[in-house]
Amino acid sequence: MVFSHSGQQFMLTIDIRQPGGPEVLVPASHPIPQPAKECILIRVEAAGVNRPDVMQRRGLYPPPPDASEIPGLEIAGEVALLGEGAARFKVGEKVCALVAGGGYAEYCVVHESNALPVPQGLSMVEAAALPETFFTVWTNLFQRGKLAAGETVLIHGGSSGIGTTATMLSKAFGATVLVTVGSEEKRQACLDLGADLAINYRTQDFVEETRKFTGGKGADVVVDIVAGDYVARNYRAAAQNGRIVQIGVQNGPAKELNLMPMLAKRLTHTGSTLRSRSVAEKAQIAQELEQHVWPLLQQGKLKPLIFRTFRLEEAAEAHALMEAGTHIGKIVLTTAAMRAG
Repeated sequence: MVFSHSGQQFMLTIDIRQPGGPEVLVPASHPIPQPAKECILIRVEAAGVNRPDVMQRRGLYPPPPDASEIPGLEIAGEVALLGEGAARFKVGEKVCALVAGGGYAEYCVVHESNALPVPQGLSMVEAAALPETFFTVWTNLFQRGKLAAGETVLIHGGSSGIGTTATMLSKAFGATVLVTVGSEEKRQACLDLGADLAINYRTQDFVEETRKFTGGKGADVVVDIVAGDYVARNYRAAAQNGRIVQIGVQNGPAKELNLMPMLAKRLTHTGSTLRSRSVAEKAQIAQELEQHVWPLLQQGKLKPLIFRTFRLEEAAEAHALMEAGTHIGKIVLTTAAMRAG
């Protein structure tokens, strides 16, 4: 819904009125941004909803200094305008992109190196569900966790956007996949997605179940979004020379952590955030994804799991659903541009 005022064009956005609950997300209007050198302006059709968006809304995860205050880290749409020197895409091409902010809007600017072509056969909603989770999983599970074919990975939050993506990619590259979930419905969904074992953390001990499944060896890689008391338990669930990759701290900091298991097993505990990385670092991840993962998407061997879509104006409802924790897969916002198409 683009409108003009005194010659300037404005777009619909979602703003965070103040730190708080989902209700602080409100529709607003902002001038359409202009692409800087080597950047592109994307007419957004769909935008993924992610846990960092929730944290930003609560006032716990501010955008980097040079990023938009508008929430939203992944988008899909059509290239509308090229900045000076931008040559990777043409106007009219369909792309998806990882952005440092500004995704909950009808237009968004991104450096061309942080955008990727929409894989053939995927809808724009599915394309919008790729960047944040696929970039995150690739850099943490494969670059930092060094997961290799034949290894076993334990993925916490198996039904989340990160969890479903990590499951699909791990299976695609030949790993055995164990996940933790909070309900029978989520357990079955993860098994249907390809997980070899789905552990209900409410009724089962994931340390015991992991060790039992692996014949006492443990998991070679653990992907954790939880932290809290999971950190010590991850050490116990890990195999000798195992790698624990921390990509979230939903349960807060680790407490009463005994580091002896880390020393005895020669474990590596690493972690990272994606948003604050440089354009060049994100560009390298994009290149690796295009080389190793995009062909699998084009061939239909991988497909993001979409749970529900909301209109951009319904961002508060989308956040409420994410916080309820009942979703299995990705939550995506759609704009008028998509609905018109």
